[in-house]
Amino acid sequence: MIIVLHALLKNTKISAITLFPLIILRTRALRSDSVLITHEKIHLRQQLELLIVFFYIWYVTEYYYHYFRLKNPYKAYKAISFEREAYAMEHDPNYLATRKLWGFWKYIG
Repeated sequence: MIIVLHALLKNTKISAITLFPLIILRTRALRSDSVLITHEKIHLRQQLELLIVFFYIWYVTEYYYHYFRLKNPYKAYKAISFEREAYAMEHDPNYLATRKLWGFWKYIG
C-alpha cells in the first residue's frame, strides 16, 4: 500500500520510506515515479525475506558499521547492501519477477 504523509517527511531530504507494509511518500506526485516505487518495492521484498524485524536490525547494524568506517552519513547509507541492491535495480520494472531469494546478499561487501 502506498500512502502520502507530507508531515512525516516534510523537513527531511527523504522522498520515500518503506515501513512494511507501507510505502510512505513525501508528495502525491511521487506516486507516478516508477523508479522510486520500484526501489521501495524492492525494500518490501527484502523486509519480507528477513521477517521484517531482522531487516531493520541488519539495516541499522550495517549503517553504523559503514558510518564508523567511512565517517560520512550519506556514504554509509549508500553502502548498505539493501540500498545498493535497490539503487542498482530500481530502473528494471521486472526485477522483482526474476529476483532470487536474498538478492541483496551479492551487494554485501
